[in-house]
Amino acid sequence: MGEIMLRLTPPDCEKIRNATSFEAIYGGSEANIAVSLANLGIDSSFFTVVPDNSLGKSAVRMLRSNDVDCAPVILSTPEETPTHRIGTYYLETGYGIRPSKVIYDRKHSAFDEYDFSRVDLEKVLDGHTWLHLGGITPALGGSCRQLVMESLKIAKEKGMMVSFDGNFRSTLWSWEEARDFCTECLPYVDVLMGIEPYHLWKDEEHHENGDVKDDIPYQPNLKEQDSVFQKFVKRYPNIKCIARHVRYSPSCSENSLKAYVWYGGKTYESRTLTFNILDRVGGGDAFVSGIIYALMNEYQPEDVANFAVAASAIKHTLHGDGNITDDVSLIRHVMNMNFDIKR
Repeated sequence: MGEIMLRLTPPDCEKIRNATSFEAIYGGSEANIAVSLANLGIDSSFFTVVPDNSLGKSAVRMLRSNDVDCAPVILSTPEETPTHRIGTYYLETGYGIRPSKVIYDRKHSAFDEYDFSRVDLEKVLDGHTWLHLGGITPALGGSCRQLVMESLKIAKEKGMMVSFDGNFRSTLWSWEEARDFCTECLPYVDVLMGIEPYHLWKDEEHHENGDVKDDIPYQPNLKEQDSVFQKFVKRYPNIKCIARHVRYSPSCSENSLKAYVWYGGKTYESRTLTFNILDRVGGGDAFVSGIIYALMNEYQPEDVANFAVAASAIKHTLHGDGNITDDVSLIRHVMNMNFDIKR
């Protein structure tokens, strides 16, 4: 569940202010994950709201072309969503030491304006075994927060697996707003992606003592990461798996990734992959889809971590938001650091 948006990008790493043309594609965190999983052969459905016009239909067409079931998608009328527009974002692709830049134009989109109290969420979730949600959707407004919370509760009543990615966006809401809401979601989550934005107080009665995560660096070692994971699962014993990736960015054109995964009572560390970047957007979503795919296919815990990092690394070499890789063996070759030509 989430918003799919129109992405407009100047060609050849141009600056937006100098651009005379834009490439149009579609993406959005949850949509990217549905696309990635569908390409890997997972039966994936996507719920969103888009305006019943050519742009909305084009977004749905993209999803369907990647084997995503769009039966739950709502094509809204001007009466239901008065502004009647699809959310848009502009991506200025970075190069070398110049970072990429995103400008959102998604306020009053169809997804933002729709009244989700009209949706029969029991019916939407019926027949599915896994629900993925993220922290971007509730950042869009009160109706979207209600959608996320009610979906979480219904999913747990149905016995579904639930994964959640906090995915903080500073342009959409404040750090404290994000932590407050996303922490309310934790009792319903089975698979947690990332360790922020959530409150994990050292002392629930005395918040002035700080957060457990305050004591570890942005790029922790295995011991430091394990200590945080252990405190998460002690506070929330419903969590079955926690996964996060750690990024090293010597430049905007070359990054390295590794992952930590807590699963089955132990924390595992992946290999570190270094790669050149064609398109960084959606790299985190590819990591999430790699975790979900590996868990669904009952990979060994260490392989879960390595597969997800490999999936993310490959996405960085693909243009567009979603990881359209449909060859699991390719991801496994990268996971095992086998980069020879495949023939």
